[in-house]
Amino acid sequence: MALSPFHLAIPVHDLAAARHFYGEVFGCAEGRSSDHWVDFDFFGHQLVIHEAPKMAHQEAAHRNPVDGHDVPVPHFGVVLDWVTWEALADRLQARETRFVIEPYVRFKGQVGEQATMFLLDPCGNALEFKAFKDIGQLFAK
Repeated sequence: MALSPFHLAIPVHDLAAARHFYGEVFGCAEGRSSDHWVDFDFFGHQLVIHEAPKMAHQEAAHRNPVDGHDVPVPHFGVVLDWVTWEALADRLQARETRFVIEPYVRFKGQVGEQATMFLLDPCGNALEFKAFKDIGQLFAK
């Protein structure tokens, strides 16, 4: 079954900084835009950044423990193939990106083993990127 692209609209209190982050840091192609929002091709999905006042979750995200790390909530991201995930991790590290959770392999040797990393955009929105060597493990228990 082919996956359908998702559409996600997120608030950003600094449109220019967020535009630079998604466009330059991630290399996402820009689509339509106005003075208050910008569409991006976010790994084949439609991400829209909307200018809005800073929200509480952007100030200090709630955190839940997962595999010995404090995972920020809410967060969003993409499941990438392993090679693309490694290339993104290298790209972000080369740009001296500050991670909330550095790139690592979670649940190593267990069902659902996955590479993951967490970071914040310039407006405090938390992102997670993950990869599975066996994509069949995506929903494994």
